[in-house]
Amino acid sequence: MKIKTAADYKQIKSSVITIGTFDGVHIGHQQIIHRLVDTARKNDLQALVLTFFPHPRMVIQNDTNIKLINTIDEKAEQLKQLGVDHLVVKEFTKAFSRLTALEYVRDVLVNKLKVKHIIVGYDHHFGRNRTADISELKEFGAFYDFEVTEIGPQQIDDVAVSSTKIRTAISEGNIPKANKFLGYNFMLTGTVIKGKGLGKTLDFPTANIQIEAAYKLIPKHGAYIVKSQINGAAVFGMMNIGKNPTVSNGNQTKIEVHFFDFSASLYGEEIKIELLDHLRSEIKFPNIEALKTQLEKDKAAAIHRIDLIPKI
Repeated sequence: MKIKTAADYKQIKSSVITIGTFDGVHIGHQQIIHRLVDTARKNDLQALVLTFFPHPRMVIQNDTNIKLINTIDEKAEQLKQLGVDHLVVKEFTKAFSRLTALEYVRDVLVNKLKVKHIIVGYDHHFGRNRTADISELKEFGAFYDFEVTEIGPQQIDDVAVSSTKIRTAISEGNIPKANKFLGYNFMLTGTVIKGKGLGKTLDFPTANIQIEAAYKLIPKHGAYIVKSQINGAAVFGMMNIGKNPTVSNGNQTKIEVHFFDFSASLYGEEIKIELLDHLRSEIKFPNIEALKTQLEKDKAAAIHRIDLIPKI
């Protein structure tokens, strides 16, 4: 899959397009992408996803507090696995948000992306103030000679899946619900950096993870059961997100992972941590001995529960 920006438009051939922020690339998004790729293959066209960054809410509503399920790289990886040919990342600016529906369709979709078919969700809106909907998109399609396919909402347990609901679940530490809606395990991607080495003195050495993207959604503080792929092998462990109140008065949130049956150094490496379930909330213990006792209980609980966690 090729990742493109506005400067690469001229390289794009006739395409089937879907459009959206696709935060999470959840099971609802995946239905759209599956249809996109299938339609492209059957008609000898390119499967193209047009997405936006920064998130429109960051620009239009000046909402700098919004956190996203995926970084751009994580989103690209999910889309690549689904068979997308091109991911076009359009910088979302106030000027772009002021384009009328006509200007957007004519100048971007038709002239630049050479659209032949658009596949979008039932709630798709576009143009200045998002005033145009799918019925108007179909009218544009009739004029500019492209097809429009509408995909209905995807539901789990009679609940419509949405990025907002997934973000809420992650923020609350409800990882099983988030993973069920995502269709894969929510992950954190970061670089292993040196910590203070306290975990090693407790016989629980940890990999300290630094997340580069400030907009990445971090689950609520607490302990989690996790999994990672290291040198091609699945390695399970437990992760703590928090401020280490037992040993520190600092205000910095830290992410530390203790892998089971693993001892190699990971310093400087980028790793992906898949979250499987929440173990417990963050606790301030009276002393180091109490902390170590709890870590031993956490490890036993995590190992016991790993095989009980539904596979995504």
